[in-house]
Amino acid sequence: MPRVPLLNKEDLPPDKQGIHDQIAAHRGHVARPFAALLNSPDTASRVSMLGEQLGYVSPTISAEVREIITLTTARFLECQYIWTHHCESAKQAGVREEVVEAIRDGGSPRRLPPKEGVFIQFTRELLEDKRVRDATYSAVEHLLGQRGAVDMVVTIGYYAMLCLVVNALEIDLEEGITSLLPA
Repeated sequence: MPRVPLLNKEDLPPDKQGIHDQIAAHRGHVARPFAALLNSPDTASRVSMLGEQLGYVSPTISAEVREIITLTTARFLECQYIWTHHCESAKQAGVREEVVEAIRDGGSPRRLPPKEGVFIQFTRELLEDKRVRDATYSAVEHLLGQRGAVDMVVTIGYYAMLCLVVNALEIDLEEGITSLLPA
């Protein structure tokens, strides 16, 4: 059971109900992490806008790379909700099952082709070491360009924030959804 209520549009003051609609506009719905964030409507709005900027409005990172980053972050932070919901998104974005398994099992990304493994390596280095090695950064910048490398760092931070929200507020999977991240 979540530590805060999961709010819907009707739960918000009339002057804040548009935030619910804004969150749902690009996503098609308001997922549980955002329903929890609606307890602080203005914060929910800004978090949502950052996600929209990174994923919908002006993406510099392909959906495939974004999902590799998301799964790596969810795995590192042991976030069942984000992991489970993004496994299907990753498949739809073209992430190979071998990549998902390497992330899930903590395997070395060096076994994967460099254009997949480097994104896992970059994400792990940033989360584990709080820094990224020069060689790893250069490889990502070569593949994504300078703006893409910056957006990758922000994307990792964005999904880390969502994972921490989910974990701290104890947001469970919806009823009927099977957990995909091993305990």
